[in-house]
Amino acid sequence: MANKKLDLAFWDYDRTRALVDGTVKIDGVDGTFHSAPIVTEIFRGMIADGSFDVSELGFTYFLRTFKDGESPFVAIPVFPNRAFRHSAIFVNKASGIEKPEDLNGKTIGELALYSHDAGIMPKGMLMDEFGFKPETCRWVIGGLDWPLKAIDFVPHTHPANVEVSDIAKGKELGAMLEAGEIDALISADVPKCMLEHSPKVRRLFPDSKQVEQAYYKRTGIFPIMHTVVIRRDLLKQHPELAQAIYQGFCDAKKAAEDKYRHGLIFNSMGTMFPWFSQLVEEDVTVLGEDWWPYGIAANRKSIDAVLRYHHEQGITDRLFTMEDIFLPEFLGS
Repeated sequence: MANKKLDLAFWDYDRTRALVDGTVKIDGVDGTFHSAPIVTEIFRGMIADGSFDVSELGFTYFLRTFKDGESPFVAIPVFPNRAFRHSAIFVNKASGIEKPEDLNGKTIGELALYSHDAGIMPKGMLMDEFGFKPETCRWVIGGLDWPLKAIDFVPHTHPANVEVSDIAKGKELGAMLEAGEIDALISADVPKCMLEHSPKVRRLFPDSKQVEQAYYKRTGIFPIMHTVVIRRDLLKQHPELAQAIYQGFCDAKKAAEDKYRHGLIFNSMGTMFPWFSQLVEEDVTVLGEDWWPYGIAANRKSIDAVLRYHHEQGITDRLFTMEDIFLPEFLGS
């Protein structure tokens, strides 16, 4: 039987490159692989244009596709993008924000979408641990340091008691933060003023690496930003594809892991970063031998946090469960 032709889309990650270069094959699949310079354009292609059969999707974008209890997509427990997000909160030094509790009552910018994937997790963490109340703040949504195409393919959900407005035409959140027009910024991407070491801005948590490591040791949560979804109608016709696709992503991730482990022998001389080997060893020490796990069991706390934060922040109208979003065959993975 001929392999099934599928279009698959994801960003350019080390953990997926073995699929693109053909080192790893997906059993029974003749795949055409797609990407985009900005990952939200991949999401747009899947949700709005129906361009792909399998796609990376931001968790909040995926959850916003549910209508009457069902989404046109089903997730598999592959998580190509995850990141600790204490480091994603930036403040203007003149704002009076010295500690997390000081964010209450402030004007805060957020990239792209209220409670975008890198916004859900910081808000949830701040609410859990520092008494943060998003409803006390004024939220400004828009692009960072370049024009941003409108995110018009998912609902812009937020609670009625949260004040949210779009950025003014011609404005950019990074410049507004530096100028003090907003007090703080939550963003998946780092604003130019931070990259250029402006004396007017800083991270809320200057020692963010240590704070994030302590958070993981305390909670067991390694925040998940994105998952991988498959068209529900495709799986109704070809249910066997789900396991094959999952295994392909797992094998591609292992190929990347093996490369890094092998690189330790040669002090990672294939990279241009001093102390890279020590970074790999440190991550394994903190996060475990499988420092970027797929599957449900190793990620249950992180997935539960994502789902709970969406409900607590009024983005979903109910608390989703694992059974709502993942195929049943993966619940024991």
